[in-house]
Amino acid sequence: MNTMWFSPAKINLFLYITNVRKDGYHNIQTLFQLLNYGDTIYITPNNSGKIKLLTHMPHISYSQNTMIHAAKLLKRKAQYLINHSLPLGVNISIKKNIPIGGGLGGGSSNAATILLVLNKLWNIKFKLSTLIKLGEQIGSDVPVFITGKTSIAEGTGNILYPIKTKKKWYLISYPKIKISTKKVFSHPKLKRNSKKKCITLLLKMPFKNDCEQLITKKFRKIKNLITWLSKYAPSRITGTGSCVFSEFNSKQDANKILSILPSNIFGFITSSTNTSMLYRQL
Repeated sequence: MNTMWFSPAKINLFLYITNVRKDGYHNIQTLFQLLNYGDTIYITPNNSGKIKLLTHMPHISYSQNTMIHAAKLLKRKAQYLINHSLPLGVNISIKKNIPIGGGLGGGSSNAATILLVLNKLWNIKFKLSTLIKLGEQIGSDVPVFITGKTSIAEGTGNILYPIKTKKKWYLISYPKIKISTKKVFSHPKLKRNSKKKCITLLLKMPFKNDCEQLITKKFRKIKNLITWLSKYAPSRITGTGSCVFSEFNSKQDANKILSILPSNIFGFITSSTNTSMLYRQL
C-alpha cells in the first residue's frame, strides 16, 4: 500500500475580485495554475477509529489543521451515509515544502489530498462532487485541488473551468513573511470592484492581481522584491501573497535568476502542470 502522497502547490496567474456577496464572501475570477512542487503527506489508515497527526506543527493547532479537519469531515460523512460504526482511523505525517502564508495554497492542497486519498484507502468511494462539497467547508481553494486540474475559477473559487496552459518554468521567491488571507480580504482598502469578464477576454488581457497594490503598500520588502525580479521576468504575487512568482520559458533561465536571488529570500524552481501529480498516483 502506498503511504506517501503528493500535495501540490498552486499560483494565481491572475486574481480579480468582482464584488462582495451578501454572506460576506467575495466573488472572484482567478486562474489557478498547478505546479510540480508540493508537500509530501504520509497516510496510513487503520481500524483504531482515531485520527492522529504525527508531525508537530508549532504554528497550527490540531483542531485548526486542515488535514485533520478534512479527515474528520470525511469520516463523519461516511459514518452517516454508509455505516455509523465504521472504525475509520488514520495516522498522518507531513514533510512541509510549501511555505505557510505564502499564497501557494498549501493548507487547501493538504486538505484535498487527505480527502482524495482517504476516500480511496478507507474504501468509501464517494463521488468527486461529494468530496468537493466537503472541501468547500474547509476553504475556497480546496475544490481546485480536488479536481486536480489547472482551472479558471469563479464564484468564491468553487466554479471551475479546467483549461490547458503552455508549460512554463517559475521561480518562486518567498520573503519569509506570513500573510493571513482572511485579513487581506477583510481589509477596507482592498480593491473589490473589478468588472467580471468572459474567459476569452481574461486570457487575452495582461494578467494582474487585485491584492497586489494593498500587499506591496503594507509590505515594503515584497514591493522591493517584485521591483528587483521584474528586471528579469514578469513577476507578481500569488493569491494574497507573500510569495512572488517570476515566469520563464526555460529552467535554465529561471536558474540564472535563482542563483543571484538575495540571500534573505528563499527561492525554488518549479514547472507548471495541467494535471496534479497526485492524480497520477491515484
